[in-house]
Amino acid sequence: MTFPIEFGYGSYKVSAHLIFELLAFFTAFRFYIFLRKKTKDPISKANRFLIIIGATLGAFLGSRLVGGLEDPNALANSKHLFLYFFATKTIVGGLLGGLFSVELVKLLIHEKKNSGDIFVFPIILGMSIGRIGCFSNGIYEMTYGVETHFFLGMDLGDGLHRHPVALYEIIFLLVLASILYGISKKIRLRNGLLFKLFMIAYLVFRFLLEYIKPVFFWDSGLSTIQIACIIGLTYYFFVFLIKRKPVVDQ
Repeated sequence: MTFPIEFGYGSYKVSAHLIFELLAFFTAFRFYIFLRKKTKDPISKANRFLIIIGATLGAFLGSRLVGGLEDPNALANSKHLFLYFFATKTIVGGLLGGLFSVELVKLLIHEKKNSGDIFVFPIILGMSIGRIGCFSNGIYEMTYGVETHFFLGMDLGDGLHRHPVALYEIIFLLVLASILYGISKKIRLRNGLLFKLFMIAYLVFRFLLEYIKPVFFWDSGLSTIQIACIIGLTYYFFVFLIKRKPVVDQ
């Protein structure tokens, strides 16, 4: 297999990463529309629209901010900061940026109902498809692992056997989706808890995954992604500690 993978004929080629990234957004959105038609949404259409706008803007800004801080050396040597931050992105930053912006929007519009559950499975679907695109880029996308002798190690374009962390993440997301779906079918979870469980599980997974990626670690021994994960997990710790609501919907 040759990386990066491209589709096309002759001199006309298109990056597989771009195709899967666009497919991820399209499929996730269509799946959300499908679920919204099948589910009784406790939030009005007007407020839901504002929440989606807030989530989209927050995800865009958050993904660029955290992504831009992943490599301080590249940031310091960048001559065009706007272009640098625009070109860098990370899912963890997108999820956290979307989360905090949604909470801000809900505060402004006085919406007290939880709004995240309906997004869980569309997000997982979109992330899984998107990670196929990341994998197709091999070492030309910062979603590859360190060199390894593990039997799952792969040559991602530089002749070394590395952890295919993009594939690890796809497997994790599919398993997580199965678990969350099973829980939601057996237990009538309190509104909003499904999204919280997804976020906590994913943030823990990404925190651990950083240890097998060739990333920059600060003097604290943590990478930028890990610091972001800790911020997100701390937020949820206080959410559960302060609210102390029952797990099952009454």
